[in-house]
Amino acid sequence: MPPARNARTARDRRGHDRRPGGPRRTGGPEDLVRRTAFDVIRAVQTRDAYANLLLPSRLRDRDLTGRDAALATELTYGTLRGLGTYDAVLALCSDRPLRRIDGPLLDVLRLGAHQLLATRIPPHAAVGTAVELARSVSGPGQAKFANAVLRKVATRDLAAWLEIVAPPGDEVGRLSVTHSHPRWIVTALRDALGADRDEIEALLAADNARPRVTLVAKPGRATAEELVEAGAEPAAYSPQAALLPEGDPAAVAAVRESRAAVQDEASQLVALALAAAPLDGPDATWLDLCAGPGGKAGLLAGLATLRDARLVACDLQHHRAALVRRAVDDRTGVAVVDGTVPAWRPGAFDRVLLDAPCTGLGALRRRPESRWRRQPSSVAELGPLQRSLLASALEAVRPGGVVAYVTCSPHLAETRVVVDDVLRRRQDVERLDSPAVLAEVASGGLEGLGDGPYAQFWPHRHGTDAMFLALLRRTG
Repeated sequence: MPPARNARTARDRRGHDRRPGGPRRTGGPEDLVRRTAFDVIRAVQTRDAYANLLLPSRLRDRDLTGRDAALATELTYGTLRGLGTYDAVLALCSDRPLRRIDGPLLDVLRLGAHQLLATRIPPHAAVGTAVELARSVSGPGQAKFANAVLRKVATRDLAAWLEIVAPPGDEVGRLSVTHSHPRWIVTALRDALGADRDEIEALLAADNARPRVTLVAKPGRATAEELVEAGAEPAAYSPQAALLPEGDPAAVAAVRESRAAVQDEASQLVALALAAAPLDGPDATWLDLCAGPGGKAGLLAGLATLRDARLVACDLQHHRAALVRRAVDDRTGVAVVDGTVPAWRPGAFDRVLLDAPCTGLGALRRRPESRWRRQPSSVAELGPLQRSLLASALEAVRPGGVVAYVTCSPHLAETRVVVDDVLRRRQDVERLDSPAVLAEVASGGLEGLGDGPYAQFWPHRHGTDAMFLALLRRTG
């Protein structure tokens, strides 16, 4: 009968026929979505790629937009965030140790576990698409193994699995597995919370929440009101900020024209605090000592221009200095400089920003892979560089001028310990009350930063990255 034969032929062209007992092959956008997430996860695992840099280019290359792009983003970031939890579950569901599972297949299993345990994707679809992906990357035999493992995962929801895999007699271990953070990071964050360490569960949960996109209006070139008129929402604290509820930031005209950019609200506020900190004497020359990729430099450049001051922005690496050049105005000097060996006379600057290289433990919401990439040794390795750069920054500022020491990490060994160690060798530096200065520049009530003199932002309190700020003034 021709009509039936034509209908069957059409199904074949769409790739909708199924093998007996096998998962459905669509060959459509959902397959490409999962393949895109898998490719980014593999790149993160095998060549230290950053998901936040690689994923957007993959979405563009594969023409994934709207709901498909949103799903690819959720699968990528969700799998990377939950990797510790999913590995604990997979270890119980597999008849072989995870270390003996080929890397590509293990990442397929992690991707499937995320769909089963943390999304609303129906279990049959989550298992079926993961098995087809396993077949594609590892062959038919491994696809059978993936099917068996993921069917076991699907027998319980996440809460039930956590009752089994999270060790009840070990609080740090329980937190580590439940919230998918390495043990050493859980311990470090509890120490940084200090007297408020009971908040650790809320902090770890906030690290796993998808952050909203925050925009910054560059002073003199755009305003937060313009961003709101373009569809953003008012931000809580920074007078230069607005929150983008959804969509591509480049759809906002000010962003597309480089008059605004994407920048976390805490990053904005520490730059605003440096510009507002009281100093004695002239206020004409500013320095951003480790400026790449240019987010804070772009904000400081606009503030400096409004005051008829000039910013010099430096970075050790040429490609990062190039990114800075694109973020600042023509009045800003950009140079490739080793900040530990300054190319200027001592006391040449009135204000100095040192956004020191750090472990990035304060930005785990945005870079979830960092929690698995960093080790306790990373803190020890960065310590000498942080101390050397802070000493250089204090030499670069004149008496009466101000230095802002900033890290996107709350780890005590990268924050107050560094500042206290450097200042122990100097008698010509005073600590300013950083929370008080931040409260003056904030557009809303900004609390929970600590008792001073240092300030610490927190994701669970402020909805920002865990940014640390110490404001230091040369005294004579």
